[in-house]
Amino acid sequence: MTSEPSASGAKPVSGRSQRLLALLLSMAMFVLVVDTSLMNVSISAVVEDLGTTVSGVQSAIALEALVSAAFILIGGKIGDLIGRKRAYVLGLIGYAIGATAMTFAQSLLAVVIFWAVLGGIGASLLLPAMQSLIHGNFEGAAQKKVYALVGAAAAIAAAVGPLLGGFITTFLSWRIGFTLEVVIIAVVLSGIRLVRDVPYTGARGIDFAGAILSILGMGGIVLGILVWQEGGESVAAVLATGVIALAALVYWLVRRKRREKPTLLDPDLFRSKMFRSGISQQMLQQIALGGTMIALPIYLQMVLEYNALQAGLSLAPLSLSMFGTALLAGKVAANRRPSGLIRLGFALLTLGLVLLVPIVPRAEFGWALLIPLLIAGTGLGLLVSQLNNYTLSPITEERVSEAASVNSAAGSFGLSFGLAFAGAILLATLSWSFTGLAGESPVLSSAEQQRVSRVLEEDAEVMSNTRLDELLADQPQNIRDEIVRINTEARPVALQVALLVPILAGLIGLFNSFRMMRLPDPAPSKPGGETVLG
Repeated sequence: MTSEPSASGAKPVSGRSQRLLALLLSMAMFVLVVDTSLMNVSISAVVEDLGTTVSGVQSAIALEALVSAAFILIGGKIGDLIGRKRAYVLGLIGYAIGATAMTFAQSLLAVVIFWAVLGGIGASLLLPAMQSLIHGNFEGAAQKKVYALVGAAAAIAAAVGPLLGGFITTFLSWRIGFTLEVVIIAVVLSGIRLVRDVPYTGARGIDFAGAILSILGMGGIVLGILVWQEGGESVAAVLATGVIALAALVYWLVRRKRREKPTLLDPDLFRSKMFRSGISQQMLQQIALGGTMIALPIYLQMVLEYNALQAGLSLAPLSLSMFGTALLAGKVAANRRPSGLIRLGFALLTLGLVLLVPIVPRAEFGWALLIPLLIAGTGLGLLVSQLNNYTLSPITEERVSEAASVNSAAGSFGLSFGLAFAGAILLATLSWSFTGLAGESPVLSSAEQQRVSRVLEEDAEVMSNTRLDELLADQPQNIRDEIVRINTEARPVALQVALLVPILAGLIGLFNSFRMMRLPDPAPSKPGGETVLG
């Protein structure tokens, strides 16, 4: 933290208070990320307790992601107008209301209104405000360490969330998990006095047209990804609507800027090569993480037939190495070029994922993935320790909320895209491979081959051999054995192809990192100074 009095007149906090504030910010990020993981693994229990349907709960989960993405650019501007600290508090309260509603909910309507809508709006306020407050409350090496710690908290929440949620849901109750979220948020809010607000000195006008276009743009793209993930129709039309709205937003912002009118975002932010590189690398890192976190859990649960607890333990090397590396990098990277660490991060991430490809069809237990996961986790740890600081450190306090909103939007989009695209590729490859093997089978008749093809076309699904054998109980034994054999051969191919999505994202990130090495390292901006442009 700066050793000079802040612009707001607050006195700088002590080193001990700095560490406590960093921990509280990390706890806030952990809750934000783990919330959705808890909901995902609790679907069946929520359906049973509330007397609703799986599709209803899935719709609530999709709505929360949609609301968060649609309002995230606006969330940063709201933080500018009402105060970043106040936006941070309101975001936490929104999450607390949603978690409390889940603790006591008796109907799906309560989940939709309080968890999905209020929680989504809370996330759109919380993410930009949190990054702005890190930017304004810490400087230099301390700022880098806090960004690394918060990034590590997000990464480990994404990795261990399913394990934690599965354990709580299995042995306690899904409601207990949300109650614990409320407790953590209460602890975070108890330390709010440590947070120094970051004043905003820019234009205070409201760009209503820009706000509407941002909702249509970000909301349309994320909705298109969600529809694609669920196998819905009109995916291209929804995505096109989002892309057109975003293109219109760019035109509108540039036009407003030239006329010297208030804008939702300052388009000059994108003149900075470092900022453009940072947000693109953030998106690629999240695509890689999303693709990995859809392929590996499916492999562990559907191929090795692990339960949620066993799958989480098998993925522990990824999350623990990610967390440990992020913390270590935040402490020892002061004399290293951030772009060099980002390049090393993408190289290790890609190497680890590539090593997984030949292991998938051969591994008989989860710990066979240990070495590749340690390598990939180390790479992800280097990335989460550097990317936020690289992207935001040269931005002035006046523009940091806008920059943080764009940075958060890029990460959210990347994670959604990675999950959806890898999932879609996995199912498409499974359908193609299964149909091909069925067509070559000397056991299945032509009618049975056509039936397999028709079922896969309507509803392809990765399924364990045990579950498949149960569904085929009324079939002759030779037919059952043949379809199980085909399933055994088809699934690894589909999972290998799905892993190509995060691998490709890692390779593109590695290529971009060489371009980043040619740029100067970002110099932290001073309050009231100019945004670094390159």
